[in-house]
Amino acid sequence: MTHLLSKSKYIRGLQCERALWLDVHEPRLARYTAEQMRRFDRGRDFEYAFKARFPDGIDLSAELGRNVDLYPARTAQLLDGLSTPQSLRDSSPVSGEQLGSSPCQGEGDRREAEGEGYKGVVLFEAGFQYDDVLVLADVVCQREDGSLDIYEVKSGTALSDTYRRDAALQHYVISHCRRIHSFSIVHAVGTRCAVSADDTADDSGRGTPRPYHIVDLTAELAAEGDRIAANIAEMKTIVRATAEPDTPTGQHCLTPYACPYQHHCQHGVRQLAMF
Repeated sequence: MTHLLSKSKYIRGLQCERALWLDVHEPRLARYTAEQMRRFDRGRDFEYAFKARFPDGIDLSAELGRNVDLYPARTAQLLDGLSTPQSLRDSSPVSGEQLGSSPCQGEGDRREAEGEGYKGVVLFEAGFQYDDVLVLADVVCQREDGSLDIYEVKSGTALSDTYRRDAALQHYVISHCRRIHSFSIVHAVGTRCAVSADDTADDSGRGTPRPYHIVDLTAELAAEGDRIAANIAEMKTIVRATAEPDTPTGQHCLTPYACPYQHHCQHGVRQLAMF
């Protein structure tokens, strides 16, 4: 089943409806700076490091690549045990020691990712679709009762509003597909740690694992359902329109992220100024 919206398009739509429309209809117009690409790479490296703490995780992206509309059905197969290898179903729970507790992890707002109650069904980039929205969750751990512990991994050192909005959308979609036990954001710790926060590369080309906070936002995200549904309805109307919105440029082009379509929109403004 094809989808209309994704996590990235939803966040884009919250920033600017014109950027959302361009993301769907004219993505070739996007221009990313070298620094933006480096930031994407750092984010992927941090995510890979966290996923490495789940040695039995099944990576759907390795199997399905860019065929993202196939992810939800494959995810359902794996969660329902229809094609999960017996060795994975019977594997030992992931312990807190395996997940790697760091002396620089925060206290109070930290959840221990213990893995207690898991039956070895751990998925990376698990796909879920509801209301024409497709989300791919970074790490999904299925508990013995079938409920899910979900970890959204972010390399930033602060729990930003954008991270919360991203997670809220995922919670909304996934909760309409499966029962959620917990939903947490994993984000980097800002202070340097001599043991594990060194960003030097190892033999694989990726950095040494950094310490992190795990923040359980389950209750907060569950309360956002009505707002998310209204936003989705509005964005689907924008996406289905045949004409590009005429949203003017402004401060929103830079916040929370620099828009990759600025040159396109500003070009239109310069052309009008010539007449």
